[in-house]
Amino acid sequence: MRTIQFREAVQEAMSEEMRLDDSIYLMGEEVAEYNGAYKASKGMLDEFGPERVIDTPISELGFSGIGVGSAMNGNRPIIEFMTFNFSLVGIDQIINNAAKMRQMSGGQFNIPIVFRGPTGSAGQLGATHSQAFESWFANTPGLKVIVPSNPYDAKGLLKAAIRDDDPVIFMESEQMYGDKGEVPEDEYIIEIGKADIKREGSDVTIVSFGKIIKEAYKAAEQLAEEDISCEIIDLRTVRPLDHDAILESVKKTNRLVILEESWPFGNISTEITYQVQSKAFDYLDAPIVKINTADTPAPYSPVLLKEWLPNSEDVVKAVKKVMYK
Repeated sequence: MRTIQFREAVQEAMSEEMRLDDSIYLMGEEVAEYNGAYKASKGMLDEFGPERVIDTPISELGFSGIGVGSAMNGNRPIIEFMTFNFSLVGIDQIINNAAKMRQMSGGQFNIPIVFRGPTGSAGQLGATHSQAFESWFANTPGLKVIVPSNPYDAKGLLKAAIRDDDPVIFMESEQMYGDKGEVPEDEYIIEIGKADIKREGSDVTIVSFGKIIKEAYKAAEQLAEEDISCEIIDLRTVRPLDHDAILESVKKTNRLVILEESWPFGNISTEITYQVQSKAFDYLDAPIVKINTADTPAPYSPVLLKEWLPNSEDVVKAVKKVMYK
């Protein structure tokens, strides 16, 4: 397999699907003339033209609404947010229209639309540009929420999202666009709602997703030197959530640590904790530990930001806690 960047995987997924279906188009700020704010749509304007790769004004409410309306009329839009922090301006269109229209129309309208762009922190961008909203969108019936962590998963899942007849939130990371990974040249699709075991282990299960999962990999390598075997599950999709993959792993390892770049109150790890204690309580040999950001807006200071974000040392401490070491 060839090795490509995360941004190239995203571009390939969109371009391949647009070649197959003329109803698919890309719309957002700087997606056309500038080749995308993160160069994730490089070359697409030249190939597909300005009617299918559309630059917009800085008006997320406006172009999100256009996307929903056009999906109701037979198109399959891909709406790019420069960051999901900016999606808050258009969240009414996502939550109250895209997510609810199928039910409110009695099944007369499907909304085959993908909202995509980066989530979470990306360095010193300040509190209003460093927020993870996966749990916000995952809380909404009618939406599917995908958060890939590598180029292979990103391409396969984005193609699945574009083909899906329901609205999909596809969340990336500004700090992952340059990440490289092996991606097949042949077409492949990854099923939405299926987690992936990235590392087999026997002592403790670590569940994570998105860019923060890299800290779990670092921790697992360090812990292996101490003869602690970590099983790492990449959720990939947070709605629908692959409960079975998590439960089967916990039944094997009897311990669970959840790593999520999110505020600690009411997040994905909270839901996983409830599901596991509800359905696999008797298999647990220790209380579940979840690792999140500090319960404050993201700081600008690099020193404080480092303390705010979870890291591999936090994972090591959590694993040792559930191992009683």
